[in-house]
Amino acid sequence: MKYPEQVLTKDRKGKVEVRKLIDNGRFVRYEYIDPETGKLTQNKYKLLLITDDRMEEFFIVPLKDGRYLMIPTEAKGERMIWDGERAVGINEL
Repeated sequence: MKYPEQVLTKDRKGKVEVRKLIDNGRFVRYEYIDPETGKLTQNKYKLLLITDDRMEEFFIVPLKDGRYLMIPTEAKGERMIWDGERAVGINEL
């Protein structure tokens, strides 16, 4: 199959690859803070990848060398998060 030049890229070894879409959607990322102090309680974040038919969840943990580790977690479904002014459901964002 012949792919358009715009979707081709090279890996570290110089081998040509095609960037192929798996799915698309929207995301939500949130952190955990102490309700009394407003300071971070944990050095991790939650990332929700939301498509029309499913939601994938990951913890994002910063590593000491500046990289991040993504850990898949069990999807917990709808929940409320604080947007800085009020509690909102994930699907309301």
